[in-house]
Amino acid sequence: MNSTTNVASQNYFVPAPSRHPAMAAFGLFFVLLGASQWMNGIEWGKYALIFGLLWFLVVLFQWFSDSIGESETGQYGQQVDLSFRWSMSWFIYSEVMFFGAFFAALWWVRAHSIPALGDPENALLWPDFKAVWPSLAAGVTGSPAGTVEPFTTMTPFWLPTINTALLLSSGVTLTIAHHALIADNRRKTISFMWLTVLLGITFLSVQGYEYFHAYHELNLKLSSGVYGSTFFMLTGFHGFHVFIGMLMLLFITLRLQKGHFNALRHFGFEGAAWYWHFVDVVWLGLYVTVYWI
Repeated sequence: MNSTTNVASQNYFVPAPSRHPAMAAFGLFFVLLGASQWMNGIEWGKYALIFGLLWFLVVLFQWFSDSIGESETGQYGQQVDLSFRWSMSWFIYSEVMFFGAFFAALWWVRAHSIPALGDPENALLWPDFKAVWPSLAAGVTGSPAGTVEPFTTMTPFWLPTINTALLLSSGVTLTIAHHALIADNRRKTISFMWLTVLLGITFLSVQGYEYFHAYHELNLKLSSGVYGSTFFMLTGFHGFHVFIGMLMLLFITLRLQKGHFNALRHFGFEGAAWYWHFVDVVWLGLYVTVYWI
């Protein structure tokens, strides 16, 4: 069945043969090849990586453009809408498991690994080791052998708290935009969507300054023992997800300005909103476990 023959009243949508999967795989091949060669000191690896990334992004742009065109021409029916909802749900579930692994690693280190390293048996190997969290100086928890430079831990005041307020506010503005879209108030929807995007950009800017402060004033780095590695892995991956979510909301806002979506058909908007609220919830858990406890 050709995709142009489908209408929204039909249950299933069978797309026409597409070049996009093969083209995306071609770009990803160069991403993996370039990254592996660059990490092994081969000069041309970084150029292959850049080429693969640019190729992949161009393919995604074309692929998404085709999908948007199919949606806006009424080729997606109820069954497709349901499949999108399930797909987004499972994607967010996979992200929950992703962050769950890092939270579990942090918990395991604090509840099991450090106490075990401080037991009487290990005291024979490292008599000066102190089984406390977090490690603040060479010779303490993170580095009984003195291989980790002294550092200062990151407190919740004030940058992380400011970012918490920014993300919670963005969740409120996004919800207001959603209700405005349901009420068919496009102007209000677009205004609050731009405000949400701006709050996301501000969050990333504050986090960038926080990292600068950590590196240059606190001497807190990725190499600062298990504290530094878990801190930057959790906050860094979350920041990356905020960046992706912000791009989602930005493109949804641009689509709204073009007249896309209406009060009854707007799952593209809802999917991005689900993702953004998920990012908010992850940050709350991160804010408590990393900065406070």
